Amino acid sequence: MIRPVEEKIILGIDPGTTIMGYGVLRVTGVRPEMVAMGIIDLRKFANHYLKLRYIHERVLSIIESYLPDEMAIEAPFFGKNVQSMLKLGRAQGVAMAVALSRDIPITEYAPLKIKMAITGNGQASKEQVADMLQRMLHFNKADMPTFMDATDGLAAAYCHYLQMGRPDIKKDYRNWKDFIAKNPDKVKK
Repeated sequence: MIRPVEEKIILGIDPGTTIMGYGVLRVTGVRPEMVAMGIIDLRKFANHYLKLRYIHERVLSIIESYLPDEMAIEAPFFGKNVQSMLKLGRAQGVAMAVALSRDIPITEYAPLKIKMAITGNGQASKEQVADMLQRMLHFNKADMPTFMDATDGLAAAYCHYLQMGRPDIKKDYRNWKDFIAKNPDKVKK
């Protein structure tokens, strides 16, 4: 069960070194609403360090505009190209450092977890994720971005919303007898 909140703003980031997506979600009570989504376009920069500076400037601007309470960011997945993974990790790190400089708590989510939370399928396509978000958050198809990185950023924020008030429960029980042995306070006699 999601715990109601007076109001919470969640910034979701889909890190990238060419296109970085973001989405802003406002939660009032238990109702989520899309506030904004967009991209940080890094294609015009040939130099990786200039990209990192631009990521810093844009993420800071987004934070100052929407004043998020929390940030959800997609964790880089393992790729074959080590150099690409290093650059992606740097881009993610810059976005995280900006949030930390403003005392915004950060939660990382694996791509599989985000897709599973939104669609119920960890192998869902970007288009399937975008379509489900459009249905759940009731925004117009006309508001659907050209780059799915924007909806991926919004998906990270929505995944975080779904996790609100849901503690991680370790499922290390082999059977009912094991559960009862480890939770005697849960058994009525």
